[in-house]
Amino acid sequence: MKILSIKTIFKPQLYIAFTLATSIAYAQTPVSQSEQPSKNGMVVCAYPDAAQAGLSILKKGGNAVDAAVAVQFALAVTLPEAGNIGGGGFMVYRSAKGQTNTLDYREKAPGKANADMYLDANGNVIPNKSLYTHQAVGVPGSVDGMIEAHRKYGKLKWAELVQPAINLAHQGFKITQHLAADLNRNQADFKRLNPSKSYFLKDTPWAAGDLLVQEDLAKTLMLIRDQGRAGFYNGTVATQLISEMKSADGLITQADLDNYHSVWRKPVIGKYKQYKVITMPPPSSGGIALLQLLHSVEPFPLHRWGYNQDSTVQLIVEAERRVYADRSKYLGDPDFYKVPVDSLLRPSYVDNRMKSFTWAQATPSSAIQPGTFVGYESDQTTHYCIVDREGNAVSITTTLNGSFGAKIFVKGAGFLLNNEMDDFSSKPGVPNMYGLVGGKANSIQPGKRMLSSMTPTILEKNGQLFMVVGTPGGSTIITSVFQTILNVIEFNQTPQQAVASKRFHHQWLPDDIETEHEALDKSVEAKLQQKGYKITDRGAIGRVEAIVKTPQGYVGGADPRGDDTKAGW
Repeated sequence: MKILSIKTIFKPQLYIAFTLATSIAYAQTPVSQSEQPSKNGMVVCAYPDAAQAGLSILKKGGNAVDAAVAVQFALAVTLPEAGNIGGGGFMVYRSAKGQTNTLDYREKAPGKANADMYLDANGNVIPNKSLYTHQAVGVPGSVDGMIEAHRKYGKLKWAELVQPAINLAHQGFKITQHLAADLNRNQADFKRLNPSKSYFLKDTPWAAGDLLVQEDLAKTLMLIRDQGRAGFYNGTVATQLISEMKSADGLITQADLDNYHSVWRKPVIGKYKQYKVITMPPPSSGGIALLQLLHSVEPFPLHRWGYNQDSTVQLIVEAERRVYADRSKYLGDPDFYKVPVDSLLRPSYVDNRMKSFTWAQATPSSAIQPGTFVGYESDQTTHYCIVDREGNAVSITTTLNGSFGAKIFVKGAGFLLNNEMDDFSSKPGVPNMYGLVGGKANSIQPGKRMLSSMTPTILEKNGQLFMVVGTPGGSTIITSVFQTILNVIEFNQTPQQAVASKRFHHQWLPDDIETEHEALDKSVEAKLQQKGYKITDRGAIGRVEAIVKTPQGYVGGADPRGDDTKAGW
């Protein structure tokens, strides 16, 4: 079979933290951070202290995977709304010699989970049960994922990689204005959902520069440092986690923890013009969707049309609505459901999907259904990119799902639990917190991994590393990565310009184009509206991180919508 050539911001009301970005004045394509190339390696991630933790490992002689482990644990301390040890994620890896691999450390449904667990006696979805209860929690995968990544590719000793996070938790770190605002907004929820705990609570409002110390989390990280996997999935921490579950009818048991293992999977690979695209396979929907999107727009002169012009936006929106329709039916955990990867990526299939597109008017989403083919058998998130001195590259997206996950702490262990169970389809056709709908492929089953939009991606050009990219953002992840790649390749933007440029998003349902404030010129909006497109102004979309390899060295792009930071040497 011929492989085709070729969302962290959620709804504002669901991810309040990032709506701060709407008040941040940044130009259409600003260069807000130095773009001086770094010859020896680079880390780009969502918090300054975590970026420095990763850079310190690179300077010690660690490779990209070593630095990724350090960043993962450091983000669990410094970016509690998304960084985690109680969640999961995906890693795309490319060695300096061009070998590729992906690691799936996505959370899994507990053994006691079932397809109707969020429905009432009348078969209706119970509001918030899959979001802010102990039943919303999937079996965490982050610790196992980091251990497995280090086992296979790591260079330095494990304890060296966890220690920076321990130092940040034990000694504390000075919080930014963004984090202070997030902590203040969530005080009521923390109190309500954690009646016997005091984590993140403060008698006076948090302010930029306050020292945040997390002693219980430091103790947990010490156990992980000293005992590896057993320090989290067995012993003291496991007992604390299970006790937390039992306190409010949670489902996770010791058997669930024992049975959790991350999985190495073959990446999905495609081409866009002269670029090779290496990205994440299912249970991420992101990789397949990204390759479909790139193939859909490849025949058109985007470079000539220009960034966010009416023809560019219309083409991208029509491609997005068809791809998200396919996502609703065909994507799920490949260990439980036969995902038709080859069929979805067949060039003739993607071309045929675009045949109903007309320049004259918008295609109503009601007229678009998931495609068919012969033989088919059936926010909060964060991203980081790392390249080391040798040229090994890592693209990782990790998540608790919503901001601060379920907002429930494990008492005594000091870490937050995810609410990833909401990423399953609680009921066919009923949207999740990001407005995404699904069906049988993403139904709840014990031990199954929930579908994700995470799209960590690495690109090659002429057989050499070219770009490392990814973002948080729920359902907007796919479109944000897609548009950032186009910004670099088609619109000649620098990495910093590409991640900072304003974005738009369409996901089939609801049938509207969501735009960042002033992302489109008024004349462009008017032309699209005349063709029947509904345009909705919303908060910030995504927090993209990127690294591009140039002849002079690595050049990073750190999204100005948050505290995102690039650190190179």
